[in-house]
Amino acid sequence: MTAVRSDARILNAMTIDVEDYFQVSAFEGLAPRHRWDEFESRVEPNTMRLLEIFAESEVKATFFVLGWVAQRFPLLIQEIARRGHELASHGYLHRLVYDTTREAFREDIRRSKDIIESASGCAVVGYRAPSYSITPRSLWAFDILIEEGYRYDASVFPIHHDRYGIPPSPREPYVIRRKAGALIEAPGSAVRVGPVNLPVGGGGYFRLLPYGWTHWGLKRINERDHRGAIFYLHPWEIDPQQPRLPVGLLGRFRHYRNLDQTEARLRRLLADFRWAPLQTMLSGSIERVPDAARLTAALPYLW
Repeated sequence: MTAVRSDARILNAMTIDVEDYFQVSAFEGLAPRHRWDEFESRVEPNTMRLLEIFAESEVKATFFVLGWVAQRFPLLIQEIARRGHELASHGYLHRLVYDTTREAFREDIRRSKDIIESASGCAVVGYRAPSYSITPRSLWAFDILIEEGYRYDASVFPIHHDRYGIPPSPREPYVIRRKAGALIEAPGSAVRVGPVNLPVGGGGYFRLLPYGWTHWGLKRINERDHRGAIFYLHPWEIDPQQPRLPVGLLGRFRHYRNLDQTEARLRRLLADFRWAPLQTMLSGSIERVPDAARLTAALPYLW
C-alpha cells in the first residue's frame, strides 16, 4: 500500500544529532570526556545505517555532528556530504552551554565547525546545542554563534523540561537580532495543548511515547499551523545492541526503552511525511519567518 503523506506541499526537517551512546548528557558521570576513547564506539555503523535508511526512502537530512566524532571519523563526514545531506555543528565536546564559559563555548563551536568543514569541504552554517542547552541562563550564546559565522540555531525548545527549555518562546522559526548581527532560531517542535506546549519533535519522545503521538503532532503542525516541523534523532537510538551502562532508573528508562522499535517507527515516519534538510526547510519559508522584534508573545528572553 502506498503511504498517504500528511501534506505533500509542506517540508518537514529531518535532523540527526551525531553522537555516540556514551556521550549523552545523562551519562556524563559514568563516561567522563577523558575516558571517551576507552568505550566501544558504535556511532559510525549506526550513522551509516541511518544513511541507508534515508537512501531507501529518498530523504535528505541535516546531520548535527559532534566535532569529537568528526575528528575521529572523517570518512563518515565525507560520506554524509557525498550523499547530499547537510552537515551542521553539534559542538565539539558535548558540553551543556549553560555550564560553560563564553570563551570555552566560542572555542568549542569554532573547533567543531573547522573540523567538519575540513573533512567535508562543505560550509557549516547551522548549530544545535547539546541537550538543547541554550536557555535563559545562556542567551549570550547567540552573540557568539553570530560572530563565528553561524546562520541558524536549533537549540531552543519551547517546553518545560528538567534539563532545558524556554517555554514562552515561539514554536515557529523566527529571527533573533543581536548587536553582533542576526540568525534564525529553529526551535524544537511542540504543539500547544491548552496552556502548555508539548514536545512532538523526536528523540526520547519518539521512542517512549506511542508512534501515534508523533504522527498526530507533526500532522497538526503541518495542517493547523501551516508550516513544517523539525524532527530529531540520534544514531544510538536505532541500536538495541549497544553496551549498557550502570545508569539509574530514570536514565535507564529514558535511554534504553524501545530501542528495538525505533528503526521501524522511523521508516514509517519517513513514509508518512515529506522531508528535507533543515536549511532547505528554512530557506523555503524564509519570507514567513518573523523577526523577534515584531513578535508580541513573551520574548523578554531574547533581548
